[in-house]
Amino acid sequence: MLFNYRFAGNSTVTSTIHKTGLSFAPDTLRESAWFVGKLHKKLAFREAISALHDVVISDLRFKPKDKTAYKEWVAQNESLFLAEFMAGYDANAANNRIEQLKTELADVRSKKDALMAPFLKARQRYFNYLYEKNKEAWIVLDPVITIHPDELFFECFSQDESTYGKLGCNYNVFKEIDDYKCGTTNVDYSSALYEEFQKVRDYKETELKVDPSGFAVQTTQEELYKEVKIDLPDSWVRGFLQVSSAMTLPTIQFDLHPMDIYNICSLLRRFKEKRGPRSLRYVLEPGHPVKIILEPWGKEIICARSIYPGPTKQEVRTWGRRRLLILERLIPVTKKFTVHLLGTGLPSFYIADMGDMNFTLGLSGWTTNDWSHAGNFDLLAPRLEVDNAIKAQVFTAIQQDWFGTARQFAQKLNLDTAQVSGALSAYTQAGRVIYDLNRNVYRLRELSREPLPFDQLRFDNPREEMAAALMQSSEIKFTPSQQADGSMQLTGTVKASRKTYNTQLLIDADEKIRSAGCDCSFYKENKLYKGPCEHMLALRQSFNKTRVTQGFR
Repeated sequence: MLFNYRFAGNSTVTSTIHKTGLSFAPDTLRESAWFVGKLHKKLAFREAISALHDVVISDLRFKPKDKTAYKEWVAQNESLFLAEFMAGYDANAANNRIEQLKTELADVRSKKDALMAPFLKARQRYFNYLYEKNKEAWIVLDPVITIHPDELFFECFSQDESTYGKLGCNYNVFKEIDDYKCGTTNVDYSSALYEEFQKVRDYKETELKVDPSGFAVQTTQEELYKEVKIDLPDSWVRGFLQVSSAMTLPTIQFDLHPMDIYNICSLLRRFKEKRGPRSLRYVLEPGHPVKIILEPWGKEIICARSIYPGPTKQEVRTWGRRRLLILERLIPVTKKFTVHLLGTGLPSFYIADMGDMNFTLGLSGWTTNDWSHAGNFDLLAPRLEVDNAIKAQVFTAIQQDWFGTARQFAQKLNLDTAQVSGALSAYTQAGRVIYDLNRNVYRLRELSREPLPFDQLRFDNPREEMAAALMQSSEIKFTPSQQADGSMQLTGTVKASRKTYNTQLLIDADEKIRSAGCDCSFYKENKLYKGPCEHMLALRQSFNKTRVTQGFR
């Protein structure tokens, strides 16, 4: 998706013995927003903003070994191998011919190398320049900064789009605020900027500035860094919408002591899993310490200082646990971590409470199942059809107040709370409002200058769209059956307009579809080579909905 940005000025860094200046420039094409303040809690802010950078550069996708050079070598020598193999027919003649061909081939290659040398050297210099001077050009996912009357917060996505980060700072973080205007804009978080943040010290005055003059961090006797904007992919926008929808869903909530997170990270650093399931299993029993089991090793962590306050005993398994290493840097400056679990195989949120700052880490179900693919958490969120006039009233109210609960807006507008919730949910799913999981309020945050094409971004492929229609208009029945090996067997029927389809899914302990079946034409023609059919997707989404609303494990 094409986004147009216009930034005034170049990036600069000002740093002296006594003072450091950090200046961010918003997109000048959007409605102006600015902030000028001097940091009070400098070290905690440095660690938190650095953790945000760890989210931006995070990429845990599987990277296969590059065999390009080997394949080229094999292709170049294939004729030689064949000639050597056939040499037995006339060894002397074949050897002479091989030597002759080798000489000719070596001559051709030397001429090729001579011709290509200038190009190859220029290309290598170009990539070296990009890596040394403009590392941020390799990072395509830009953070979003929002200024509100009570706090300033940053949001970002990881490169693999499976991890969401949000840093919120209330105004007690600043000892002096000169001026601010509320609004939302996009900013770059470059490697150069990250390096400058590492220079923040408690004894040095640090000024944070968001103004239209230029996105900059300037240090004396340092070279200038110019920020480059890159077009955002559709998946980035879709991921933001899915995160916002997921945060509005009911969760299993409990607190963890910072040492509990340290113990998890320590075990993940010490051990490397070679087989599945690679899950983090939370054993939750009311009034007892939270127990965490790292599979497949069976390592147990008893969180003696973290008591589960919930009403029922349950177990929840999450995957993609190595992404929790992002929280390592926050452990020394965090009072507690609040964990929000949607259910087994579903997203989870970890909120670091740093007093006047909070850091939210949102993890998708597992690393390869990123936020933008097959999530569709907007289908699970409550969605009451609301009149457009009521939607307009609610949006006007949140534009005036910037944040609040559905009940507060309902009282202000003299409307039914359910209608206000439906309107806020719709705006959340459209990227114009975000749900703040830390304070449990809705906040105005328009992701783009113009309204997003929600219908275009909502689904990753046509079958997801058909599955959504089936969930809205069809009767879906299913029976879950827990297997001895930890897998889940789903058997059910999906009633479409003309026919009722019988569908089965076997979901393994790592929440992946091990086998499936359906009597629809798509499955008969393609099996699972082109992914699950819309009936399988609808069946699984319906099952996930019961996990969220009824706490099914």
